[in-house]
Amino acid sequence: MSSLVEVKVPDIGDFDEVAVIELLVQPGDTIKAEQSLVTVESDKASMEIPSTHAGVVRELKVKIGDKVKEGSVLLVLEAAAGAADRQPVDQPKAAVAVAGPVTSPAAAAPAAAPESSSPGGADLECDLLVLGAGPGGYSAAFRAADLGLKVVLVERYATLGGVCLNVGCIPSKALLHVAAVMDEVSHFEALGVSYGKPQLDLPMLKAHKDRVVGKLTGGL
Repeated sequence: MSSLVEVKVPDIGDFDEVAVIELLVQPGDTIKAEQSLVTVESDKASMEIPSTHAGVVRELKVKIGDKVKEGSVLLVLEAAAGAADRQPVDQPKAAVAVAGPVTSPAAAAPAAAPESSSPGGADLECDLLVLGAGPGGYSAAFRAADLGLKVVLVERYATLGGVCLNVGCIPSKALLHVAAVMDEVSHFEALGVSYGKPQLDLPMLKAHKDRVVGKLTGGL
């Protein structure tokens, strides 16, 4: 026997709505638990939403361009008998509980070697360490956290975004946009509109650049 399961959008953080930009499965596909179903995108980042169950896709409830939020139904899945009641995230915990009693002290000895090679205890423990909070780093960290991993994200700057958002691409583009507007205005005289020679206020220009950076990094 089998049962029909509605796969819904899980908690996706602070986003009210996100847009569906890619469908990764189609009706008739056989999928596994935690397999990605759709890719969604906000104004900050994109992410893939995984399936909570294994089974066969019977009906898609969304299409590209749709707006979805937490609780929105993505698709209807025909799951095997009993699969609808299983919670895949609990399976690793059960495996650890069973494996613990049967592990002999001798088998546990190799695990002690890394601990003895490092002086003192660890300040932080995690399942995944991500170095760098640029567009690739924070996307990977958020995705891993969505899948239930305990994640530590290491970044040299006070705000997320890495070199790209803090000191590289975005600040440069903010200043280049001002330069492009100044150049465009300089050609308006041929259209019958004249302006005086531009005067630069460097503190105000820097403040504009900082506002652009702050707007893009503030929601991460």
